[in-house]
Amino acid sequence: MIRSKRGAAVLDVEIRLVAADALAEQADVLILKHAQALYGLDRAVVESLAEEGTRFEPPKPWKFLLLDAPKSVCASRVLIVGVPPMREFGYKDIRVFARTAIAALAREAPQTEQVLLTLHGAGYGLDEGEAFEAEIAGLVDAVRGGDRPPSLSKITIVERNSGRASRLDSKLAELIPNRVISRAGIAPENSKLPASEALRSAGYDSSGKAHVFVAMPFNEDMDDVYHYGIQNAVNAAGFLCERSDVSSFTGDVMEWVRSRIRTASLVVADLTDSNPNVYLEVGYAWGVGIPTVLLVRGIDHVKFDVRGQRCLIYKKIKDLEESLTKELKLFKTGYR
Repeated sequence: MIRSKRGAAVLDVEIRLVAADALAEQADVLILKHAQALYGLDRAVVESLAEEGTRFEPPKPWKFLLLDAPKSVCASRVLIVGVPPMREFGYKDIRVFARTAIAALAREAPQTEQVLLTLHGAGYGLDEGEAFEAEIAGLVDAVRGGDRPPSLSKITIVERNSGRASRLDSKLAELIPNRVISRAGIAPENSKLPASEALRSAGYDSSGKAHVFVAMPFNEDMDDVYHYGIQNAVNAAGFLCERSDVSSFTGDVMEWVRSRIRTASLVVADLTDSNPNVYLEVGYAWGVGIPTVLLVRGIDHVKFDVRGQRCLIYKKIKDLEESLTKELKLFKTGYR
């Protein structure tokens, strides 16, 4: 990596992913999105700004605000980029968001050296790996296109969920093996770039990929079931893996859910704990003719109205992954 004194041009940009609290990390700028409503981290920052007397005018999609950070944020400044409402914020938008944010700093804060971003998409239900690839691709777009602060030397992606951070750090190592984005590409010209094709299409081709919609409770108790029992099997079968977190939306969340179910190749539903939202989503899938695979951790969790349906019963997550993998193979060959 080529470094120089503050304010001078830097050719290569280090990129890393850490498990941490974005509010507690040091940087020149913390980058946030505003999905036309306040959620999680941007809500916390905006509330802190209000407490300190800073007026916040929400930016419209693809506009931005660059503000001095409140005392609750360790970064020096906060860049807030407006994006479409959450239910419309897809993979392509994630790529555009990442590039737009870095380009905004090139114009408004050209001496920026270190920036922080969080992960986007997976926290409310988009496919974790696909969303991450789209975000990385947007950052690569900005650096390769020269639309970034000349002195930018480090981009840090921060994720509080340590399991997700670990999974996606492994993916980052596949996409950018030496963790360096150069003006010439994602690594120095003489290195091998095994993932360059994936980054070229990331986000742009996502809408054309087949996806599986997962109906299950969106809580920490079910995280391992989803990530290691379901997501692994679904991704290995060649599908994007999506689910909805109803707490992450405002307005008509069920329209987003219905849309993702209607366009799904298959719905996988975990009936454990008899969550009413899961049953509602299964009923809708049946109503619009989308094939379903039902899962349950022990038959006692199944309500009477689906006891006549075939269920994959599991006790261990590894067993679930194996049985669902077999089921998906049968589905793809048309023998289920």
